[in-house]
Amino acid sequence: MTRLPPLARRSKTLSASLGLGEKLFASSEERRFADAIETGLVEVEEGLLREVAFADDMADVTSRYLLEAGGKRIRPVLTLLTAQLGEGNNHAVITAAQAVEITHLASLYHDDVMDEAEMRRGVPSAQNVWGNSVAILTGDLLFARASKLVASLGEGAIKLQADTFERLCLGQLHETIGPRPGDDPIEHYLQVLADKTGSLIAAAAQMGVIFSNAPEEFAAPVVAFGEKIGVAFQLIDDVIDLAEPEETGKAQGTDLRSGVATLPLLFLRRAAVSDPEAAALLARIERTVDAAEGQAAHAAPVSADALAEVDADFTAAVTALRSHAVTTETLDEARRWAAEAVAALAPLPEGPVKLALTKFAEAVVERST
Repeated sequence: MTRLPPLARRSKTLSASLGLGEKLFASSEERRFADAIETGLVEVEEGLLREVAFADDMADVTSRYLLEAGGKRIRPVLTLLTAQLGEGNNHAVITAAQAVEITHLASLYHDDVMDEAEMRRGVPSAQNVWGNSVAILTGDLLFARASKLVASLGEGAIKLQADTFERLCLGQLHETIGPRPGDDPIEHYLQVLADKTGSLIAAAAQMGVIFSNAPEEFAAPVVAFGEKIGVAFQLIDDVIDLAEPEETGKAQGTDLRSGVATLPLLFLRRAAVSDPEAAALLARIERTVDAAEGQAAHAAPVSADALAEVDADFTAAVTALRSHAVTTETLDEARRWAAEAVAALAPLPEGPVKLALTKFAEAVVERST
């Protein structure tokens, strides 16, 4: 029997996924639009549960693990949303929405292995439960399932999926090896975000236009929107990473602790060249990160007091970074990308699709407040 989210949860899906207020869709046309997204997402959810099912018991459990842990389904919602520029929720649109979410899901399994993440969607990460090999193979199985769905949509869909997957891999590769000598670290980082996050969001929006048979000229605006809002989304995540656990539900400075150079840290490194105060804070952060890594790698038992001292020093350094001007600069950069995303929508007709995308962009940057 297909397991669906509770009806009360489904009825709020559009607001929850895109961060839109319930009063946004006031007119009868806008309510019909919202109802179409909600109805389509129920179909997508049914399909996701069906498509990640495997006859093999182990594969069935591991592939469902992160799907059932939650997620806002932002990418399939965007596919359904842009499909309203054309015929709406036909079979191809629903299939495309399922494929793009399964692709995203697969990437999470691989990302968590590479980042050595301990948690994902409020539960222990897959490799924490089953180990790296099982997590990697589960991601591969899910990529295969997504590819099967895409193949049913024709050659154009296959090429779009392949191009997007290539960018996902290149983004992860470039993040792993870091900028080369002569590269601007900030430009390098923004390109990584465009590849790792923006490309799949852009593909999700593009699929909605293509498979709803919407006017071809609408594809370029939603692709530009998707890529830019993807970058903005990740930049806001960089700021949220510095927030206290009470605000986010996760450890403060998780990315920094994992050795990820987020944009606030990159801005701080740039400022440190000429600003002694920034240089002192940078040295403090690097010292506490090194100490935390050293404690984690220590073969002998480490006292609770020593662990607590290292953690307190790290937390204090992250708090100082959060209050530094470079974090405000990161927020400004995120707002710039979100504004460019909205500007890209200019060729779209006025109506609920354009309104919803615009409000989504605003909601993205408001997550940090």
